[in-house]
Amino acid sequence: MTNPAERLVDLLDLERIEVNIFRGRSPQESLQRVFGGQVAGQALVAAGRTTDGDRPVHSLHAYFLRPGRPGVPIVYQVERMRDGRSFTTRRVTAVQQGRTIFNLTASFHKPEEGTFEHQLPPAREVPDPESLPTVTEEIREHLGELPDALERMARRQPFDIRYVDRLRWTPDEIKGAEPRSTVWMRAVGDLGDDPLVHTCALTYASDMTLLDAVRIPVEPLWGPRGFDMASLDHAMWFHRPFRTDEWFLYDQESPIATGGRGLARGRIYDRAGNLLVSVVQEGLFRPYNTGNKSTP
Repeated sequence: MTNPAERLVDLLDLERIEVNIFRGRSPQESLQRVFGGQVAGQALVAAGRTTDGDRPVHSLHAYFLRPGRPGVPIVYQVERMRDGRSFTTRRVTAVQQGRTIFNLTASFHKPEEGTFEHQLPPAREVPDPESLPTVTEEIREHLGELPDALERMARRQPFDIRYVDRLRWTPDEIKGAEPRSTVWMRAVGDLGDDPLVHTCALTYASDMTLLDAVRIPVEPLWGPRGFDMASLDHAMWFHRPFRTDEWFLYDQESPIATGGRGLARGRIYDRAGNLLVSVVQEGLFRPYNTGNKSTP
């Protein structure tokens, strides 16, 4: 497969090896650890595969316990905690080489009509995604051409990401910057019509840029990094149906960073301004020069 969106769907298509046990691939990448969004997305697939399929996911809460090793399969063990009249609850444990690296609890809710409805509007107006350059275009504009490693990464990237406030490259560009980042995103190809695939693909994407909001006031998003970082936990609430292969706006902010940890909140909207998903994550941040790796 050459289409990155097809590769993402394939990555989320777990092998069932027992009634409540699944195995997921972990591609061999030039990364220190498996991307957290991949593990979260695969774990949610495992949870969803043990339900009847008539109840969409309404929330998930997860902890990243150990870094996963690229290239090594991950086994997902599902515990069927509850099958109620309106709600279904699953707990998933991700195991790699005999060690638990991640756990997730997901709740599924039978659709029903609410007695009222409201939402806060988006915090600000933003330009349309078509008017903004892609990340790859911004890097080429700044560097002239992509280094080989970035070129290979760009070809494998399953999401088109466009920063509303453009990338920041120098310390001068981040002076006075608020801890906030807003991006347009969508899968680079069709993801099919399975709602669970779209939910799990969005779960994958939700971990890609969220901690940018923590970093923006202290270092440029691109270029040499002063901090290593790792996701500690992740929570999502799914409010409305959506397609991840259509443009969505990811508005992200960090209300606090202290004690080596930074908290980030995200709100995901469709182009009409409807709030689709709410996200909260805490990340661990450690200076590179201390010799400490960001491993929880």
